[in-house]
Amino acid sequence: MYAVIETGGKQYRVQEGDVITVEKLDANVGDTVVFDKVLVLNDDKELKVGTPYLQTGVSASVVENGKGDKVIIFKYKAKKDYRKKQGHRQPYTKVQIESLTGEAKKAAPKKEAPKTEAVADVKEEVKEAKPAKKVSASMKKDELIAFAKENNIAIDEKATKAVIIEAIEAALK
Repeated sequence: MYAVIETGGKQYRVQEGDVITVEKLDANVGDTVVFDKVLVLNDDKELKVGTPYLQTGVSASVVENGKGDKVIIFKYKAKKDYRKKQGHRQPYTKVQIESLTGEAKKAAPKKEAPKTEAVADVKEEVKEAKPAKKVSASMKKDELIAFAKENNIAIDEKATKAVIIEAIEAALK
């Protein structure tokens, strides 16, 4: 049984009991974290692939927080007496995978408030009552073309801006 999870911009193939090093997480040693970006889950019977993620989680406990080995960055330009030396230690979090089933996190079904027809009718009236956007010369040509398409106004897209404004104003009257 294994899962493929995504964290810190990287993907990891994990099994229960695995200890992996991931990018720094905001958790203390002993805390339980849940990776909710599960791409693939294989439970030995079937393979479940998310689009892009599954509605499950992988729970893990934090074993260690630390810094990786030092990486030396040395820049220089030949014959120019330019040398620059920097070091970097990438922070990491080491976690142990506890559960792939995601009992720690279940997707809660969203409860929708009952809607009445009267509320829907009022919303439609409000949408219709909004005044249309005014056409002005300060609008860009592509904004004018988009406005015409939204209002189902036939215009020539290759026409000049002034001609498009005249066509829209004539159609709105």
